[in-house]
Amino acid sequence: MAETKTEYISGSDLLLIIDGKAVGHCTSHETTMTTETQERNVKPKATAASQSGMFKSKSVKSLSISISFDGLRAYNEEEGGYEEITPKWGKGSSVDVACIKRGEDKAPYLKGKFIITQFKETASANEDSSYSGTLENDGEPDIYPGKEEPTTTPTTPSTGK
Repeated sequence: MAETKTEYISGSDLLLIIDGKAVGHCTSHETTMTTETQERNVKPKATAASQSGMFKSKSVKSLSISISFDGLRAYNEEEGGYEEITPKWGKGSSVDVACIKRGEDKAPYLKGKFIITQFKETASANEDSSYSGTLENDGEPDIYPGKEEPTTTPTTPSTGK
């Protein structure tokens, strides 16, 4: 029997992949896209009304993406769990990250190099042991919402001269 899709996307259908493996026993992940802006406040023209100078203009200085994730530690983890992610943090280098929708189409909606900037383990008495982490983009991601595809310029055939 085919599963019926509802009007809304279930959070369980959005997966975080680190170096080719889903984050194991992931309870949640959150993607934050941030814009750093620069404000400008310019004096109005001498002929303009005085209140016209009250509004500032803004421009974008930089974009960044951070992803936080939480998971449960598990015996016999088959995906990318605590034991697999911790050494990646310890190497201090970028990891390949992708966010995908569960299902037949595995095309990522976010993909690129990220750095593990925080990794935390929580082990409370009589509770499931858990871990959490934060990833921050390392350069421009390969795929992200609004990224323009590179335009190709027509090439002129070689004359062989």
